[in-house]
This record gives sequence, structure tokens and C-alpha cells, in this order.
Amino acid sequence: MRMDKDIRQRDRSLIRELIEALPLATLVIAEDDRVIATNAVARALLPSLRGDELLARSLRAPDVLDSVARVRASGSSERVIWLERVPVERSFEVSVAPFGGDEFEPALILSLHDLTEARRLERMRVDFVANASHELRTPLASLLGFVETLQGPAREDVAARGKFLAIMREQAQRMSRLVDDLLSLSRIEQHLHVRPDTPVDLVGILRHIVDTLTPMAHDHQVELKIAAPPQAIVAGDRDELLRVAENLIENAIKYGAAAAVTQNKTVDIFIGIQGAQAVLTVCDHGPGIALDHLPRLTERFYRVDVGESRAKGGTGLGLAIVKHIVARHRGRLNIESKPGEGASFSVNLPLFEA
Repeated sequence: MRMDKDIRQRDRSLIRELIEALPLATLVIAEDDRVIATNAVARALLPSLRGDELLARSLRAPDVLDSVARVRASGSSERVIWLERVPVERSFEVSVAPFGGDEFEPALILSLHDLTEARRLERMRVDFVANASHELRTPLASLLGFVETLQGPAREDVAARGKFLAIMREQAQRMSRLVDDLLSLSRIEQHLHVRPDTPVDLVGILRHIVDTLTPMAHDHQVELKIAAPPQAIVAGDRDELLRVAENLIENAIKYGAAAAVTQNKTVDIFIGIQGAQAVLTVCDHGPGIALDHLPRLTERFYRVDVGESRAKGGTGLGLAIVKHIVARHRGRLNIESKPGEGASFSVNLPLFEA
């Protein structure tokens, strides 16, 4: 009896060593449904797991427990999907297989493949295709409608032709901007893992963009104010950083300083040095953004006000592009705002190290 117990303890010790080397979360349960071994991945993923405790007490997953019972009865392995909803939604593919026999005590081995990220990416892809199709469908339908009208009832109406052609041009430009932004986002994502390492003067970029956007600011009666050191050399891609500065300042002009309710029609732009990072901050004194919108501002096609964004030529991709560029540069984007108190967008970028 003592020898059987020693052999069992030796077997279980060997099993623990073996599963510890596995990349997937893995646990082993004995014939009495007690957990006899877990690896580090499983313990990190499911901290409620306890050794030498009934699986049902550690794992509140009826589908998995039912699968364990079936495999134990049939002796055949199977896979089951387990969806955990609290504290956050996660999805796993759980493989349950018999283990042991002649050389080891009979047991079941459970391995968990975390599908959460894959499913999240799939939902993002589906949503992205649906949103892109929707954004393109509206101007396309408008163009087709005007073309049919010009080919039919308005064929000889000079005034209507001029009006319709102007609208068609506007819709075509909208589609062109959308396609350009989609292509930009795709290019950035393709190189997301490659960190830019070229020295770029962030102050020079800022001044160039301010010069470019000054006519737009004047059209909206908006003043652009800059406070920056002589230089701020960061490691980056110049064209992409130009895009970041342009998007942030243009948004501040169109949706913040130029808003009808805004009294202080100034956009304040700062560059500062904080340790090993340069910080670009763009602030407006406009209507601000409600707290519930802030976490979603960098989602593709997300808009606080869809009608206003489209009326001002927005594609809903500007801040998504900013977020991806900043991520590629190993930087950080921070957004702060309160209704009635304007909005502040800050980008932290690593300084260039020679």
C-alpha cells in the first residue's frame, strides 16, 4: 500500500514536470475529479484553480464539466468551447483527453486554447468591412442617383446640372478621402512591428503643419498658438508624424475651436521634453467630449456626432490613424476632456538616441 502511494506521488510529480513545459494552459485531474497538476500558464489564466480540489469547485464551467464526464465515460477525447463572461468576457477551446493507463494512474488532461484575442480580431474585421461598406455606399448611391437624374429629367436643365455636378464632386472627394485613409491605415498596420529610427525634428514638423493649416484656421476665425523649444529630435517617420500633427490640429480647429458655442477660438499647441520623451499637446477650448465617448474615440469610424463629422469632411479614421502611428513609434496617446471645457490630445514620443 505504501509502495503504491509512493509510486502515485512519483507519477504525479513527473506529470507536473511534463505539463509545466507545455505552451498551453494545461491541468490534469484524477479519477475522483480532483485537480492533481497545473502548469504556470493555467495558474496565471485561472487563478481560482486549487491543487487536490474538486474541479467543479475551481472551475465554474458546466460545458467543460459535462465534457469531462463524457470523456471519462467513453474514453474518447473531445473538444468544447467555453465562454467565460465575468469578470471580463473570454473564450476558450478546451480539449479533454484520457491520460495514463498501464504506466500512470488513469487521469484526464485538459488543455485550454485562449480564443479571446482571435475572436476580438475577427469581430473587428467584420465590423471594419461593414463600416467601410456603409461609408462608401452612401456617396455611391448619391452619385448614381444624380447620374440617373442628369441622364433623364435634368438632361437639358443647365442650372440643375451645375448644382448636381457640384454635389457629385463633393461626394467623389469624400470617397477619395475615405479610400486614402483606408490605404494609409493599412500601410501603417503592415509596418506596425517595425519601429522607425530616423531622427526627426518634431518642432519643425509642427511649424510646417501650422503654416499649412493657418488658412483653414483663418476661415474659421481660429487662432493657432505655439509654444515649443528650438528643437525636439525624436526617432520617427517624418511623413507619419506630419499626419499625426495634421490630424490633431485639424480636429481641434474643426470640432473644437470652430464650434458655434465656443467663446475662446484659440488652439494651443505645445511641445515639451519630459525625461527621454518629447510631448506634443494640442488643446482647444470648445464644447468638449462626454466621458463615455473618450475610450472609443480611436476606434475606426467612431464619431461623437456622425452628421457633423461628415458635414466637415471627416472619414471617422483620423484618430485611428493617429493611434496606430503612435503605437508604431512606441509612443503613447492620451486624451482628456470634459463637456464645456475643451479637449486635450497629447502624444508622447521617445527622443532620438544617437
